[in-house]
Amino acid sequence: MWRHMSAGASSHASHCTIFTDGGARGNPGPAAAGAVILADDGSVTAEISEYLGVATNNVAEYRALVLALKRALEAGYRRADICVDSELVVRQLSGAYRVKDAKIIPLHAQVRSLMRRFDEANVTHVRREQNRHADKLVNAALDAAASDRAENSHEK
Repeated sequence: MWRHMSAGASSHASHCTIFTDGGARGNPGPAAAGAVILADDGSVTAEISEYLGVATNNVAEYRALVLALKRALEAGYRRADICVDSELVVRQLSGAYRVKDAKIIPLHAQVRSLMRRFDEANVTHVRREQNRHADKLVNAALDAAASDRAENSHEK
């Protein structure tokens, strides 16, 4: 787990739980990002499902984090528990692993910057089974993109 707390963290701040996932069919291959933002009562306040084009799994994981963190900040959340099923991403964000991939370095920096905008942000590794909702959103974006590509190839 990686934790960030600002000096002025408020216990009355608005809190959410974010589940993110990214995936690519092929590595690299067609990729998508998915995320779910939950209020404290467990209700879904946002779902994100975005096709990313061709990318690696790790790029997709980071892009999902960027999209979800931006959405949570826009919604006014000040504290976030972020659940990610990529152990690599969690360890890179904690500083346990260095980021070596040139494509990941700017995304890693962007995620860290977005996390600093929260009063408190915690990143935790979760098992894939606990991340099914975000995974479904990734697959929905990939399936929709594949369907669009198939329709476009039939029109030619």
